[in-house]
This record gives sequence, C-alpha cells and structure tokens, in this order.
Amino acid sequence: MARTDNDSWSIAESVGATAVMVAAARAIATKAENPIITDQFAEPLVQAVGVDFWSKFAAGEITVGEEDEKQFGSPSVMANSMAVRTKFFDEFFMAAGAAGALQAVILASGLDSRAYRLSWPDGTTVYELDQPQVIEFKTTTLSRLGATPATTRVAIPVDLRHDWPKTLVDHGFDPSKPSAWSVEGLTPYLPGESERLLYERIDALSPQGSWAAVEYIKNIHELDTSQYTHAAQRFKELGLDLDMDNLFYREPGRSDAAEWFAEHNWATETVTTDDLLNASGLPRPEQRQFNNATYLTSRK
Repeated sequence: MARTDNDSWSIAESVGATAVMVAAARAIATKAENPIITDQFAEPLVQAVGVDFWSKFAAGEITVGEEDEKQFGSPSVMANSMAVRTKFFDEFFMAAGAAGALQAVILASGLDSRAYRLSWPDGTTVYELDQPQVIEFKTTTLSRLGATPATTRVAIPVDLRHDWPKTLVDHGFDPSKPSAWSVEGLTPYLPGESERLLYERIDALSPQGSWAAVEYIKNIHELDTSQYTHAAQRFKELGLDLDMDNLFYREPGRSDAAEWFAEHNWATETVTTDDLLNASGLPRPEQRQFNNATYLTSRK
C-alpha cells in the first residue's frame, strides 16, 4: 500500500514493520562468530511482535539459496549492513556524550534499545520519539522482560511530521544545552519537505556543542529498486507481505544532508555503508543495503 502524508502504523505494519526487520537483523549480527555489536534485546523484542516470519528470521531459521547470498534480503547481507549501521550510531552517541552533549535524541526510535544497552555518561537523558503505538509496544515489552534503562529515558509518542519540537521541550528537553541527534533509517520514509523541516528543527534546537548523525540515500529518486522487488518476492514466498519500495518517498529535489548541514555552519564528514563494511572487515554485497547509504556526522 502506497504511503500518504498522514498515515500511521503499529509495530507490525507499514513503516513499523521495517523496525522489526532491522531488529531481526541486529539479532543475527549479535550471534555472529565475531560480532561487532551486541544487542541482547533485539531478538526478544522481535519475538514479542508475534510475526512468525520475523521470529524465525531473528532466530536464524530463515535461510536462502547460494544464488541469493549476496543480494539484499538475505540474512547475512542484512545482518552485516545493520551491524555497521548500529555500530556507527552507537559510537556517535558515545563520542558526543564524551564531548558534553548529554541530551541524546533518537528520532524514529523504533525497536532501538540504546537507552538500555549503552554505557552512557553520567547525567545523560535519552529522548526517544516515534509513533504512539510503536513507543507503547517497546516500553511495555521491555518492562515485561525486566529490562531497565541504563540512563534516564524519556519516551515521547509523536509523529515526526507534526510539531514534535514543542512536544520534545514539553517533556523536559532543554534547547539551551548541547544535544546529540540521530536520524537513522528515517529519511526515505519522509516526504522531501518534511525531511528539510526535520533538519531545520534540529538546527533550531541545537546550540554550539551539539552533534547530529544522519543516514540518508543520495539521489533517492534514482534508486534502483530491483533489490527491494527481489527481496519482497522472496519474503512473500516465505509468508511475509512487505514491499519496502512502496514505503519510500522518492521525489526528486530532496536535500543532500551533508550539504544542508555544511551550509548551516555544522562541521561535517561522511562515510558510506561500503566504508563501514570495509573498516569492520565485513564483505560488501553485490546489491547494498539502501544502495550504499551515506552516513553523516555533524558538529556545531
């Protein structure tokens, strides 16, 4: 089903289902022989969603043929891509915190468990923003599992296409203090104007000393979607109906995040998925997750 500007979703449908997919990939990555990340909450969260396909995927029970092993959608490709992405944002938050940015804001937090599993600097507050049903599911599930946040966690149910800055401030965020922002796995699911507005709001809420990390797809309107079509067909054969291509907004003229932040006086640097895979000694797939996504680190 195609996206609309005011659609909403639970954890098991539409954009929410992609959070389950990412958590399932983190679960596989955590069980690798030499893991580069550890997310002990990923598999329990996926199991709690109750979608048989993703439960089996996270448990390592979904396998693919040799001809698919280097394609998007195979467990190994997804696990490696999500492992380096997760490691990038984990290290970003730790570096920002060490530099004094003690307000961490996770936009579209999905099934992210960083508030529970990272060793945050003393005094850090982690703000998690996502759709109300997604926030409620994760908070309730982790509580039932007996998990407790490793630092102060503030869960905020809000649609990022609406006036989330006011809601964030109302929940205790202080725009006069340095903050660290993550935009992970989010920009393809926002209309172009909403993406630009997101950056403007981050900038307006960020004094000197703030950090931002953004994952985005350059020239998304030119994205080769054959990898998603292939994966969707294979998933459907195994019992899951999820067409990622129809979840993306792909209009031309979207902002290049690195250029936008540089133009607004943030010091910026970028790496790609391939760079991160190479740095971690992991293989590059023939068809890359998100067509070789770009990862931006910005400091104000």
